[in-house]
Amino acid sequence: MTGIALTNATILDGTGASSYIGDVLVEAGRITDITSSGQVRASTILDCTGLLLTPGFIDIHSHSDLTLLLDPRAASAIYQGVTLEVIGNCGHGCAPLQAPGLARDAMYGPIPDESFFTWSTMAGYLDQLESARPAVNVVALVPNGQLRLSHVGPEQRAATPAELEAMARELAGALDDGAFGFSTGLEYPRERDAATEEIDHLCRVVASRRGLYATHTRNRDRSAIAAIDEAIGTARRTGVRLQISHITPRGPASDTELALARAGSAASEGIDIGFDMHTRLFGYTHLKNLVPLGVLAGSRSDILRRLAEPSTVELVNSHPNLISGVGDWSRVVLSDSAMSAELNGQSFAEIARQCGCSPIAAAIKILMSDVDNLERPMVLLKTYSEDVLRTTYQSSSCMIGSDAATLAPDGILAGATFHGAYTWASWFIRRMVRELGAVTLTDAIYRLTGLPAQRLCLADRGRIAVGCRADIAVMDFKTYADAGTVDTPSRLATGMRHVLVNGVVTMLNGAQTNRRAGVVLRASRLG
Repeated sequence: MTGIALTNATILDGTGASSYIGDVLVEAGRITDITSSGQVRASTILDCTGLLLTPGFIDIHSHSDLTLLLDPRAASAIYQGVTLEVIGNCGHGCAPLQAPGLARDAMYGPIPDESFFTWSTMAGYLDQLESARPAVNVVALVPNGQLRLSHVGPEQRAATPAELEAMARELAGALDDGAFGFSTGLEYPRERDAATEEIDHLCRVVASRRGLYATHTRNRDRSAIAAIDEAIGTARRTGVRLQISHITPRGPASDTELALARAGSAASEGIDIGFDMHTRLFGYTHLKNLVPLGVLAGSRSDILRRLAEPSTVELVNSHPNLISGVGDWSRVVLSDSAMSAELNGQSFAEIARQCGCSPIAAAIKILMSDVDNLERPMVLLKTYSEDVLRTTYQSSSCMIGSDAATLAPDGILAGATFHGAYTWASWFIRRMVRELGAVTLTDAIYRLTGLPAQRLCLADRGRIAVGCRADIAVMDFKTYADAGTVDTPSRLATGMRHVLVNGVVTMLNGAQTNRRAGVVLRASRLG
């Protein structure tokens, strides 16, 4: 006898079909048999009586580009049953990388010394990631933020024709190296001045290779619907496959309904469109995104000099950005500043009162205190309600993503924070499925597995079926839950019992093993 048998499980196969009781046989990394209980024989038996067996969860919107290199165990993901992550979202990522001195501006996570970045191409990065042996499978997108930093630099302006052609060539090369598509983060300083025509030009490159275009749209506040219309227009003109990232606007509930209606109308028109949403009641971004990119360019002394200039407050005040766009500083909360740690957890309205200055001036003071680690101070944008999220999730087309980076409570990332990393899937199942009944369990599993696999054109993942890769999660549905909170976000989820990645037992009896079997998937062109 060979293989691993998961016996007596309640199986939800990821297709949206009803559950059934059965045994699953895994051999050589694939599912080789599914039978009624008691029929499978194997060398290793995992009794799953009373447990729910599903495909491993697919995180359609992750920012783990860097953290998977720093700590490939991906503990925050494995303890939630995640077996595949899509990185390179929101124009952030690690490759291609032609300007190492600027590249950190479009990354998430603790940024190592510049010497850490030994690659320049997407192929080089994927090779480096493969060498790290991540615990989860990885799909990469090409981040527009890095393309612009490499070819436009820190200036906030449209690309010249020559720069745009260089970006297009590098994008094509990265797609040919195995990236599955392209992403933009059009609300961020480095991409705000990328004209629609510029994005269309790059998306034609993506469309020619049947890649996916995932966009953090240009404005998610007052002009959120117009921004979604812009993305749909790009798909209409170029034929690119469109994925709208975290589709829920940061505005009134009526905007969410309009956004979902726009996506539905585009689909009925024949546009290849999908969308996703994270599971936080707030947005989460770098405090540095408050200021124009040029203010933070150059040496430490250059940055401090610019931040200290009285005119910088007015410059920031007139600079459109996703932080001040919230319009209410009592809903913008400081998180994870190192040098102003006593202010963490307070709103900028409160901080401004204590400092006797404006919220923008207070934010600039914090950036000056954290000048040696500008990637660390983050802000929470309290812009969502649970009702608005529920409306979004109840759309049958909505996929669920973390919008976070994989972390671990020990090791090199022990002190790192990224809200949602430890909680996204477990919160969704606990709150939206088990407690509120807003989404059925069958549909929830489909949206976490089969639907994103289809979106990524992965025919052999996201399902429990003979011949599929054995990416499998086994949970106690009654106890599967998030443990992290806003105040203490870095707590491992509970209730996951076993996780298999490519047929290798990565979690056994509720504890992560030392076996890491994730693979870096490289796209083959689809015509």
